[in-house]
Amino acid sequence: MKWNEVRCPIIKKMKIYNSMNRQLEDFVPLNPEQVSIYSCGPTVYDYIHMGNARTALVTDIIRRYLVYRGYNVKLVQNLTDIDDKIIGRAAELGVSAKQLAHQNGEAFFEDSQRLGIQPADVAPKATEHIPEMISLIQTLLDKGAAYVIDGSVYYRVNQFAEYGKLSGRKPEDLLAGARVEVDERKEDPRDFDMWKAAKPGEPSWESPWGRGRPGWHIECSAMAMKHLGETIDIHAGGEDLQFPHHENEIAQSELATGCTFARYWIHVAFLKIDGRRMGKSEQNFILLRDALDNYPTEVVRHFLISAHYRHPLDYNQESLAKSEGALRRLNNCLDALKKYDGQFEANGTGGAALQDAIQTMKSQFITAMDTDFNTAQALGAIFTLVSEVNRSLSVSDEADAPALAQAYQALTESCQVLGIYGADVERSDEGDVEQRDQLVNLLLEIRQDARSRKDWDTSDKIRDRLKELNIEIQDTREGATWKIVS
Repeated sequence: MKWNEVRCPIIKKMKIYNSMNRQLEDFVPLNPEQVSIYSCGPTVYDYIHMGNARTALVTDIIRRYLVYRGYNVKLVQNLTDIDDKIIGRAAELGVSAKQLAHQNGEAFFEDSQRLGIQPADVAPKATEHIPEMISLIQTLLDKGAAYVIDGSVYYRVNQFAEYGKLSGRKPEDLLAGARVEVDERKEDPRDFDMWKAAKPGEPSWESPWGRGRPGWHIECSAMAMKHLGETIDIHAGGEDLQFPHHENEIAQSELATGCTFARYWIHVAFLKIDGRRMGKSEQNFILLRDALDNYPTEVVRHFLISAHYRHPLDYNQESLAKSEGALRRLNNCLDALKKYDGQFEANGTGGAALQDAIQTMKSQFITAMDTDFNTAQALGAIFTLVSEVNRSLSVSDEADAPALAQAYQALTESCQVLGIYGADVERSDEGDVEQRDQLVNLLLEIRQDARSRKDWDTSDKIRDRLKELNIEIQDTREGATWKIVS
């Protein structure tokens, strides 16, 4: 059987760490066959950096794995294309906020595609959902949960008894956090704006309270409910969004509908650089597009998933070099296995140890991903099988072909779940790799000619010089093979 024919059925429940309750919980979607996911996308005032990319990539892998496990998934990932930061940045550059948001929004899609992130099913823009936001604000006004001052609309935090339940913050701590503005007109300093009265020169839209624009928090509530309904299965985002953004989304949405807004909250830990959180406010960020110019896509993906998504990850050259070496080892193994692909019907009973290793990898991979999408452990399972395959290849004969074919299928499919091997991942260096392979194979031919003449000095010199270039030659009964080692 092929690996994709024995894909593990949904027998036991997956576990997800729910930030709301701060514990692992059985994953039980509202609809047994379809999962709804809302992921907070970027505020497009600039290109995205590697920290932003980690959150987007984690969402991509969660979606891939749920599909692999047999679910239909609807993913909505928004773009915040109207915001104080966009307006401020546009003014600095001397362009319109609309122009800047469009330019950076397109750049986000381009960079995401380069990273092998599959497009969301819906990618709503805030400016395209103003009527839905106005309607939601009006509902909250009608319920007495909001009030109007000089054309701005504020949410009454004290009307939602459970405010703070996601972040666990005490009432006296709730003024902390991004985008909370001091405004003496507010009834309570904790109240936040849902609609901002128009200021001269800023983008604005008509509303029952006068011209203005939406606040940040109301945007996601309106877009999530518009495309996924009043209750969604998974809400994902960076851990910096837990408060105040996600806390405010919950307060607005649940008071308006009386329903649980999201059943599982997933928060991705920060990417760090030199021990500090990577971010534009820290002026220590690495743009995703710059990283992809310097490293192949699979290397960047491997690095970003080399730690569990709830654990901080340090960006440094050493870690990327380790990912590069690991991907080289993986690709060498898969290249050597390609010739066995499709040989499941071949005769032979060999490869028992390898078949056991394949089954172990399948079990460990699924267990790791079923336990809160633990990509670090999943990668460990993959590379353990790579080691066993390499041992088998060094002593293989035709009787092992069926097991080697199964190993190829098992490895390629599990790697595609993680997006580190497959046609949807951009390969920027294929031409260079092909030229390198041709040169190494030519040197092996010259070395073989030398060995046939018993010219051991030339043979050893080629072997040793290639080794200095991290290319290792292995002499087998079928002839010399080579691989790149880190």
